Amino acid sequence: MISRFFNPVDTRFGWGSLDQLASLTEHQRVALVTFPEARALGLVDRIQALLGERLVHVIEDVQPNPDVAHLRRTYEQFWQQAGECDTVIAVGGGSAIDTAKALIVGTERGSFDELLALLASGKAFLPARCKRLIAAPTTAGTGSEVTPWATIWDTEQQKKYSLHLDCTWPSVALIDPELMVTVPMGVTVSTGLDALSHALEAIWNHNANPISDTFAVSAIEDILECLPKLQHNLDSRELRSRMALAALKAGMAFSNTKTALAHSISYEMTLRHGLPHGIACSFTLPLVLGLAWGQDAERDRILQRVFGSDLNQAQAWLRTFLHSLSVKTEFADYGVSAEQAQTLLNDAIKGARGQNFIGSASALR
Repeated sequence: MISRFFNPVDTRFGWGSLDQLASLTEHQRVALVTFPEARALGLVDRIQALLGERLVHVIEDVQPNPDVAHLRRTYEQFWQQAGECDTVIAVGGGSAIDTAKALIVGTERGSFDELLALLASGKAFLPARCKRLIAAPTTAGTGSEVTPWATIWDTEQQKKYSLHLDCTWPSVALIDPELMVTVPMGVTVSTGLDALSHALEAIWNHNANPISDTFAVSAIEDILECLPKLQHNLDSRELRSRMALAALKAGMAFSNTKTALAHSISYEMTLRHGLPHGIACSFTLPLVLGLAWGQDAERDRILQRVFGSDLNQAQAWLRTFLHSLSVKTEFADYGVSAEQAQTLLNDAIKGARGQNFIGSASALR
């Protein structure tokens, strides 16, 4: 069997790598997309100093879980005011990078509702125009800097849209652990667990292969070791660097497999119960591990490299790990009854990400 792995992102890792923005954007007009606290942290001034007059537009009010109500105004202002820029730089967590991915996809009239209609159709489409994207994550977890996917939420209608085009792959990813030092403990844990979920989801996945497995296993081993230490030592350069690299490896793994059942469950838990994404996609990991175990001999072999050969012990260990990070692991902990949980699980398995899960058929029986 021949395995294939593809990732077109020019990926640069290391302390201070954000400074490469200057050389990467030479002779270009640049728009910056970032989060509200970035200016107080000195990031906007730092990027302004690097780019000078090249920085022609700044969007600094990105909200968690990009919602259509907020994105509509931001999108249309971007295409009216900065439509002539060459490159968009996203500096922030997954929400900033997802917002930037939505912004770079231009429609015929620069209307956000045109974009929503294209996404709602569920069909592939070629955008009328598209900008170059450089992504610099400020959290260790999103993976969005090395994948083409973005999630757009409509909380009023209780639905989500998935954006993924050839042009939504970032051109360059700058993974600079220095940007992550100021991230508070709660966000550090939540985003780290998102990365853990990415890596595990890449293993219990129909699209897995030996190359994605290599990234995934290495990411899992590092996260399991580093994240508990990091929550008690947030200033550690070494731990921040290791977590940044682990999150990158997890992103590389699922850039080729996509996510699976835990993420499919997470969308409903975020929409209907307000859970932060990293918690929503990680609290079910012991449950999903049990559903994956025994479905495929090769997948079992990879999982057992991490967790050992006993399923009950593996699930117990994973629950204890999550509990040590103050993450509860039962649906009831989040106000979801057993009946509601079963319905949610059945619906999640039928979803696009759920169908990537190796246990999707047996879990529905």
